[in-house]
Amino acid sequence: MNIRMQNKLNLLRKAGKATILAIETSCDETAAAIVRDGRVVLSNVLYSQIEIHKQYGGVVPEIASRNHVEKLPYIVQDALNKAGMTFADIDAFAVTSGPGLVGALLTGVSYAKALAYAQDKPLIAVNHMEGHISANYITHPSLEPPFMCLVVSGGHTNIIHVSDYCTYEVLGSTRDDAAGEAFDKVARVLGLTYPGGPNVQRLAEQGDPGKYTFTKPFKGEDHLDFSFSGIKTAVINLVRGFEVRKQEYEKADVAASFQKAAVDLLVGNVFEAARRTGIRDVVLGGGVSANAVLREQALKHQGEYRVYLPDLKYCTDNAAMIASAAFYSMMKGCTAADLDLNATPGMELL
Repeated sequence: MNIRMQNKLNLLRKAGKATILAIETSCDETAAAIVRDGRVVLSNVLYSQIEIHKQYGGVVPEIASRNHVEKLPYIVQDALNKAGMTFADIDAFAVTSGPGLVGALLTGVSYAKALAYAQDKPLIAVNHMEGHISANYITHPSLEPPFMCLVVSGGHTNIIHVSDYCTYEVLGSTRDDAAGEAFDKVARVLGLTYPGGPNVQRLAEQGDPGKYTFTKPFKGEDHLDFSFSGIKTAVINLVRGFEVRKQEYEKADVAASFQKAAVDLLVGNVFEAARRTGIRDVVLGGGVSANAVLREQALKHQGEYRVYLPDLKYCTDNAAMIASAAFYSMMKGCTAADLDLNATPGMELL
């Protein structure tokens, strides 16, 4: 451990305030942001590679990494410009070190380490999932733990009991596909382009969600885990059956019925977790939390519970949520990252 950097971080913690510049490159979004005291966003810059990867039907890791390398210097400088700051105004740097695509993570980690070294300032390593939880601290300045959080994205589907800042217990997780992954695969079988989630939602708006019924997994079991593989396979078999029989069908009805089955499972489990634990605050996070039907169904529980949804711009991968997570990690006494910090693609939420 670099004692000098740790001492600088300790001084910031004692002061109870910090302006943090964060970098996020866990997948195909190149992002940088500057956040003051974990809640006040001074700038939030994001470069999306969707148009690049759309032609391949999904994210190509090597292409994502090369684009991060190319864009990062400009994105970071843009974040400084939009905040009206220079590196001299930054107290600490933060970076997503996992989970994610290893090559993509490495670009951000390497760049952040170089910045921290050059500017002689502390570096804080952040778990990407913790960032999605912390996105709600930005959208809802009054939100504080404890609360129940559903983190749902292309790579993660978890119910997390947040008992305090940086203190987590995973109460449920997916045993196969993540929800966002299932949306992408259903989109592909329906002939929709990447990214699948938003396109399935748009198509579903024209369909009947009650047209087809897909069996809920884990009948008779009382755990809070998820499974989307069976629902996804049922959709694929349904569509393939229509095609083999040369039978006409409405793709919008299939999309709407699938979306309903997925959302019912997500909402049902997270509010069941809240009921079992007596938690009254329920929070959503992650890319799929931008889904309009998921948000609508969650808000139906408002009153019985206090429901918090992140602003749409903080649902998908962004650096503001990473800066927020870094601030609270610092306040809880985290260790300053050394220059041997590495990417951890399979990082768990502790």
